Formats: sequence, structure tokens, C-alpha cells
Amino acid sequence: MKRWAAFLLGMAAAAGAAHAQEGAVHCDACDDWNKPQAPFQVYGNTWYVGVHGLSALLVTGPQGHILLDGGLPQSAPQIRKNIEALGFRIEDVKLILNSHSHWDHSGGIPALQRASGAQVAASAWSAKEMAAGANIEGDPQYDPAAAIHVEKIAKVKIVADGETVSVGPLKLTAHLTPGHTPGSTAWTWQSCEQGACRNIVYADSLTPVSSDGFYFTGDATHPDITASFRASVAKLGALPCDVIVSTHPGFTDTFDKLAKRTPSHNTFVEPGGCKALAEESSRNLDKRIATERADKAKRR
Repeated sequence: MKRWAAFLLGMAAAAGAAHAQEGAVHCDACDDWNKPQAPFQVYGNTWYVGVHGLSALLVTGPQGHILLDGGLPQSAPQIRKNIEALGFRIEDVKLILNSHSHWDHSGGIPALQRASGAQVAASAWSAKEMAAGANIEGDPQYDPAAAIHVEKIAKVKIVADGETVSVGPLKLTAHLTPGHTPGSTAWTWQSCEQGACRNIVYADSLTPVSSDGFYFTGDATHPDITASFRASVAKLGALPCDVIVSTHPGFTDTFDKLAKRTPSHNTFVEPGGCKALAEESSRNLDKRIATERADKAKRR
């Protein structure tokens, strides 16, 4: 009987793993993004639980935890494993927040929501895309000819710019930074350790990346959104910011900081980190605008 029970448990585990991979997304960078990454403490009650190329943060509290982002659909098992490796229970995650609704940051949320029973919250635009399970018209990366579809999320709490959400004493504030998507959102909160409280920023992507044919400078069917994009960059740069982690960890040198951290010096504490990311984002936007204008000039 014991052997049979062990066999059944093994089959159930295998079936669960297979189910977790059923909705896997395939892209040129996906395998690298989804490489395992051991979880670690960023500062105080803020923990990195994401994968190698896609961030996910856990903010822990006595009345439940808040998870930010879910990576790819195939990232969900690793994120859950990372949460549990730190000694926390997935069932104690009460709220899942989203930075933006592209499938590499929201694709794992449905599985994590089922495992935890948590409420999902995001900007109004992100809620629409998650309900569709794909990028929709108006998103710079919308491409109906090459659309990637992930599991839909029917019920999402819509969060407005400047709104604060809470789980017990945990309070996180949404800052809409449209540009990369119309619903892009940075999240801020405070974490404390040894009596020192720091302003934490989870920065959304500010990269002007799009499908072929989309112009941030506008065209006959889309408005020029460069002014609002610049405003988003400036908004991020002005946030109270002692610790910053971006949606793609490489944007803020997350693993370099981890490697250089010592018991006496937490390299994640970097006042000016938001300003530095904003300056780099501004340069990238300038390059994109110049490229678009040159391309339009050729077409005249």
C-alpha cells in the first residue's frame, strides 16, 4: 500500500508540473528569462522571489503578504517555490499587484492567484489586457498577426493613480507611468529593518519598445504619446527612492547589487537609483524619437 500511495503521489506531482507548463509562452528570450533564481531579502520585509530575467517581489506582513508580478506562465511554479523556500506560505499571499499586463509579467498571475486565493489588482488598462489574455489595440506591442495569448483573468480590482492598497499594516501606492504600455504602474512602499525605514520603488519598464509599424510620435491612427511618456519618466525620477528594483532585474543591476552586498553594507540602498533609471530611460526615448522622425522623413 505504501508503494502504491507513493506511486500515486508521484503521478499527481508529475501531473501538476505538466499542468503548470500547459500554457507556457515561447519567445526568443523566454528560456533565459525563466532560468531559476534563488530568492533573497532585498530590504526588511521586501524579498525577491522572481526568476533570472523577470522580477517578482514579496512584501510580507503579519496579516498576509503582497506579491508584485507573476512572470511568464511557466514562471509561476518557480515563484511559488521561492516564496515557500523563504519560509512563507503561498496561501498567505492576500493581494497580487501588476506592473504592466504584458505576458512576461502577468502570465504567471492566474496560477499564483489560484494557489493563493489572492485578489489581483492593477491599473484600468492592465485589467483590460489581463481580461483579454493578450495585448490589445492601443498597446505599443499590439500585433494581431503575431499575438501571444495567456490565461485570462476575469476579476481584477482597478487601482487609480496615487491610490494606496493595503493588507493589514502593509500599504503600497500605485503611480501610473504610461508609455511602455498605457497602464504601466510603479509601486512604492516602506520597509524597515533595525529601526531604519526605507522608501522602496518597484519600477515598471520605461522602454520604448513596440511592434513594427507603431510610432510613439504618432501616425494617422494613433496620437503622439511622447509627452506623456516623458512625464512618466520624470515622475519616476522624482519618487522618494532609497531602494529600486525594476521589472527586469538587469535594468537596475539587481544581481550585481546582490553579489556586492556585505553584512555591513546593503548595496540595494542606493538613493538616486530612480533618478539614474529615469535618465537612462530618457536617453532611450530620445533615441527612439530620433529614429522615428528619420523613418518618417524617408517615407515622405
